Amino acid sequence: MNESTGRIALVTGASQGIGRACALELAKAGATLALAARNAEKLESVAAEIVAAGGQAKTFALDVANEESIKACAKAVIAEFGKVEILVNNAGITKDGLMLRMKRQDWDDVLNTNLTGAYLLSQVCCSSMLKARWGRIINITSIVGEVGQAGQINYAASKAGMIGMTKAMARELASRSITVNAVAPGYIETAMTAILPDEHKAAMIAQVPLGRVGTEQEAAAAVAFLASEAASYITGHTLDVNGGMYMG
Repeated sequence: MNESTGRIALVTGASQGIGRACALELAKAGATLALAARNAEKLESVAAEIVAAGGQAKTFALDVANEESIKACAKAVIAEFGKVEILVNNAGITKDGLMLRMKRQDWDDVLNTNLTGAYLLSQVCCSSMLKARWGRIINITSIVGEVGQAGQINYAASKAGMIGMTKAMARELASRSITVNAVAPGYIETAMTAILPDEHKAAMIAQVPLGRVGTEQEAAAAVAFLASEAASYITGHTLDVNGGMYMG
């Protein structure tokens, strides 16, 4: 039996990148997927990929910067599947800029999307986990939330906040056998990083002890592990997937 057979998993930002990879990996592990994002066309493509491989998946519209959208999405997922057992808070945005020049709106947008959105969705989804006395919440943070990054003060703050939120939630929910963990990717090859200049890529790789970039699948494998029974005694932890760039 696969590690997550029969479980209902909701993945945000599942239309591309690490979110898509997480959805595919959880489907491979036997979970039924609720795929959520703003881009319906891309979501349908991911769902078709899962179904073609013999899995089960449905798509749901979600804007994690909008509280009403969050509530509507959670309600629709529970109406369709009856519960949410695994929640992967992956959706996020960047609006980079130096602190002295950053617009307040850019700060608010990134914090509201990356941190507040994850908090609100966790809040509305954990009710079914509490009833079942079993659940997995996995927050996708970043190495930037651990070490900081010039020009990304809003993003770094949101991802550092996710780490603190993960620990606090883990303490609150542990008595009901709900684990809450985070995965902190480092330099991962995605569509966003693929367009960086070669010299920028080389400079980043030079900081990685393993000497290469990571893959979306490697980040997703960490998520699938934390969602499994094998990780039942791990909670409040941040699992670094960064090739050794940060050893906390």
